[in-house]
Amino acid sequence: MPTSTRRARERANTRERIIEAALHVLETEGIAALTIRRIATDVEYSAPVVYQHFANKDALVLELVAHGHRLMLSEFRQAAQEPDTDRRMTRIALQYVRFAGEHPHLFQVMNDPMVDADERRRVAEPVIDVLKELLTSWSAAHDVVLADFDQACEILWGTLYGIASLSYLGSVGNDRARHLAEQALRTILLGWRTETPANGRPASS
Repeated sequence: MPTSTRRARERANTRERIIEAALHVLETEGIAALTIRRIATDVEYSAPVVYQHFANKDALVLELVAHGHRLMLSEFRQAAQEPDTDRRMTRIALQYVRFAGEHPHLFQVMNDPMVDADERRRVAEPVIDVLKELLTSWSAAHDVVLADFDQACEILWGTLYGIASLSYLGSVGNDRARHLAEQALRTILLGWRTETPANGRPASS
């Protein structure tokens, strides 16, 4: 193996270890415990080694945000395999809220204003694209034209985020939040179906 290839692999492995250690600290102790010095100690490297991969804590946090969206993207793609268009949409709702329940600290960081809004949008884009694809398929299957497609996606995304956030309340919990998300999505979709579709006639429910 060429020296350059071996060094590139070693560098990639080191970066992966840093990310895994940071994710573990975040998931078990929260964002306050996440520091470059703490991560360096956990992976048994010096802080300068960590800084070779991440310029600062913000860069490391952004990588965790991207990692969280990659996990969510994988789950969305699994849900997208559901053949029924309506069940496909409700599965997305369930997966989103379940993810928030299983990764509370990561979910919080993925939506935290401390992370640059443009950067958060950039790393979330692949997940949003899947949502757009599913909504496009759903609207075509039901002959529904959404007057403002981007706004419709934001309505769905905002609804899921809001209900997922409610899951952290003791009076709600994740199980009930998943039920609420499913019901909310069905209600929104039914509302869109009862509006004037592409053929100009009221859609049947």
